[in-house]
Amino acid sequence: MLVTIESEVHFERGDRMELQAGLEQRPYSAMHGRVPRVSRLIALAIRFDGLLRAGAVGNHAELAVLGHVSRARISQVLNLSNLAPDIQEEVLFLPRAERGRDPIYLRQLQPIAAILDWKKQRIRWRLLRAASGQ
Repeated sequence: MLVTIESEVHFERGDRMELQAGLEQRPYSAMHGRVPRVSRLIALAIRFDGLLRAGAVGNHAELAVLGHVSRARISQVLNLSNLAPDIQEEVLFLPRAERGRDPIYLRQLQPIAAILDWKKQRIRWRLLRAASGQ
């Protein structure tokens, strides 16, 4: 059985709403908070890595041109894919920030991603989480 619902929806520039059946519409940000920047960067690193592996882009320089950023910035983002998989998952699912600053920053993750031993990464990650109150 296929049901089609038609309705006019008007948005002002910059408005972002989440529609839920039977519930009052509320601004998206008021309901959910903000995804931490490092979570978005990890997701981007995973996406970039997939594009490189699939051959959709040839190299870091091509990604930089497409993303309108420097090759150094692409390298910073892609280095996050060197984190242990469980750390990547934790970063992806950090709690949304309702207000204020993010608890964890890219500059704090970069030294951890530079460590090749995942056991050592996990130790440093736990220390960082403890220091940031996570």
